[in-house]
Amino acid sequence: MKTFKEYNFFNDKILQSLEEIGFKYPTPIQKKVISFLFASNKDIIALAQTGTGKTAAFGLPIIQKVNFELKKPQSLILCPTRELCIQITRDLCRFSKFLSSIRIIPLYGGVNIEYQIKSIQKKTHIIVGTPGRIIDLIKRKKLFLNEIKHLILDEADEMMNMGFKEELDYIIAQLPKKRQSLLFSATMSKYMNVIANTYLKDPVEIIIGRKNVGSDDVKHIYYIVDQLRKKYLVLKRIIDINPEIYGIIFCSTKKGTKEIAEYLIKDGYNADALYGDLSQTQREYVMNRFRNKNLQFLVATDVAARGLDVNNITHVINYNIPKESEIYVHRSGRTGRAGNSGISVCIVHARETRNLKEFEKKIGINFYRKMVPTGKEICEKQLLYFIERVKKVVVDDKLMKRFIPEIQKNLKFFDKEELIKRFSWIEFNRFINYYKDSKDINPIYLGKKIKKKSFVKSKKLKKESFSKLFLNIGYKDNLTKLGLINLINQAVNNSRINIGHIEILSNFSLFEVEKRFKRKILVGMSRINHFGRPISIEIKN
Repeated sequence: MKTFKEYNFFNDKILQSLEEIGFKYPTPIQKKVISFLFASNKDIIALAQTGTGKTAAFGLPIIQKVNFELKKPQSLILCPTRELCIQITRDLCRFSKFLSSIRIIPLYGGVNIEYQIKSIQKKTHIIVGTPGRIIDLIKRKKLFLNEIKHLILDEADEMMNMGFKEELDYIIAQLPKKRQSLLFSATMSKYMNVIANTYLKDPVEIIIGRKNVGSDDVKHIYYIVDQLRKKYLVLKRIIDINPEIYGIIFCSTKKGTKEIAEYLIKDGYNADALYGDLSQTQREYVMNRFRNKNLQFLVATDVAARGLDVNNITHVINYNIPKESEIYVHRSGRTGRAGNSGISVCIVHARETRNLKEFEKKIGINFYRKMVPTGKEICEKQLLYFIERVKKVVVDDKLMKRFIPEIQKNLKFFDKEELIKRFSWIEFNRFINYYKDSKDINPIYLGKKIKKKSFVKSKKLKKESFSKLFLNIGYKDNLTKLGLINLINQAVNNSRINIGHIEILSNFSLFEVEKRFKRKILVGMSRINHFGRPISIEIKN
């Protein structure tokens, strides 16, 4: 297999960037697309699974072909979401790190347009943008696209699905007729032929693998519930049976993402929600926490998760299964990337299993049913995981040496067995306490009437058990109820506490918590910043 260097397509500066990133051999899609783009000016449709390196496939050639003497944009990359726009720009900047003269500008909504206008007025070579902001800048006569040589439509099917056809028509009408257009996608959706016929001229298809198939590195499994209200209980058990899980939970609505994230946070899990109405600052804050693994779970809608490029995601969980197979391919493609294995999970009602059968036919995958784990199975798995962590932990003997005498002195009354029990209990008690009286929640179809259970049982406390606290930030500071719950959990290190009424006002907020936690929250929150602003908190009663 040839290396990037052996293909002789790229200059030394680009090769230096690739070497620093760790890219030595092109992936199949990169090999085919890059070779084609240096040999032909024809339009192309390129299809390959998510995570196979499509950005480098079109990005490296357009960087190599930049005319540095020309100060106008020469390549335009259109994408459906701000997240994808930011991710593509980040990747292109990595590929061109040692080309000091190149300018790559992202243009998307939700941020100050004046700053973007100033960026455009400088020498610019490559524009990455979302349709709405691109049109805004064109109509303001601040962005001119008359020198564009390459048009890249990344996930154009999703742009059509989001209702951007008129915007695409308008933008593409501003481009020179003599250009090369490239259409990239992970799936061959119902929109692809429309896009190809409308915007491309006799395109050549470059397909890696089969059309609309899932990655071979992803295992597809499902769990059945007999009542939709049990889905959250099943979700918790899926999470708890996988101690090292790091994943995305997909919901079909904004309301669903907020609710599920809120339930998870209240139950002590490190989670947050990503949906369309968040400001750009909020979205980037959530995404950075997830990328840095400060969040274990991202609860998201499909649109919000487009362009999400995060490595080492172990699980994608479909809390609500999508209606279309193409969407399922995009979701499951968030895991099993770059040669890693991953698991895509569906939580379905019995009547939804027919949808999975349709997916199997259309995508060419196999779903495997798993039984919802019992409380006993979860406790055993967590105990074994704890034992493995103890076995593998590396102790810094130098740092610990000074503390050992005091530890030995205070623990000398306990024998070995008692010490093991006590240290294990500290780590392990929340699972044992939660699951000690739990029942098997797998459906039993024996003709018996199944009693309905509530979705989430919460401990009811009397009003006098709560204290009211005042916070100096409100919705003008991008604070939401979910964000406030996150702050409370950060302040008390994710302790399981009961939260009462929450009221988010313009410049301040009021909330209720159990009285026994009020001092801990007071101290903990005083050490936290919210988007760089120090938090001031007072106890009202």
